[in-house]
Amino acid sequence: MQYRTVQRSSLPCRAMDLVARQTRIGLLQVLQLSGEADLATIPRLSDALTRLLAATDGRCVVDLDGITVFEDAALGLLLGATGRAVQSGTELVVVCSPGLLRDRLALTGFDRAVRVVDRLGALD
Repeated sequence: MQYRTVQRSSLPCRAMDLVARQTRIGLLQVLQLSGEADLATIPRLSDALTRLLAATDGRCVVDLDGITVFEDAALGLLLGATGRAVQSGTELVVVCSPGLLRDRLALTGFDRAVRVVDRLGALD
């Protein structure tokens, strides 16, 4: 029996990553996301959304402006978190500047179910 050596690609391999940073601005809890929200990072996103909702009384914000990849699973997770927020009497608002991700939120109808604003300063 002969064994063949398989040549691996010389392309650099990088880890998919999502950074979730929760801050408080006045009375508002803000979750700033950056990086890639994909299947590999869904557990981190889920944990961050759970912590955000647990720390919020009234209104919270998820800022997507630092996101470079936003897969369907992440969209579903964010929609589910919005449902949990509504059940607990909390408003979840999404910050997403105009561009491809904002267009996708509109195309999927997400922006009809969840309030989406261009910037944090647009909140009343």
